[in-house]
Amino acid sequence: QVQLVETGGGLAQAGDSLTLSCVVSGGNFAGFAMAWFREAPGKEREFVAAISWSHGVYYADSVKGRFTISRATGPKTMWLKMTNLKPEDTATYYCAADSTRPIETVAANFPFWGQGTQVTVSS
Repeated sequence: QVQLVETGGGLAQAGDSLTLSCVVSGGNFAGFAMAWFREAPGKEREFVAAISWSHGVYYADSVKGRFTISRATGPKTMWLKMTNLKPEDTATYYCAADSTRPIETVAANFPFWGQGTQVTVSS
């Protein structure tokens, strides 16, 4: 059984930095394509960043140059380092995993999801 748990969310001021973690249990973590998504209040879930089986990375235009996605196998964790935070980054952030594709950026294609961690950025 694959389980994902996000942590690291909280309150921040515009321009601050914050790092989110996603701990994975079960499954073949080394063979997972993984990604971060976010949902702002009243809005649909949107793609933030993705990392492939071989650590290739992809970012949404809105976070390029500000966010960095990474992963490690001991412990089995994925991170999202966020810098120069903006109020528009306020959302619940979710980690996701896919065992069938080397890289994935579409939410509907991810079978495994965490419960989310809240990030709130004040101006």
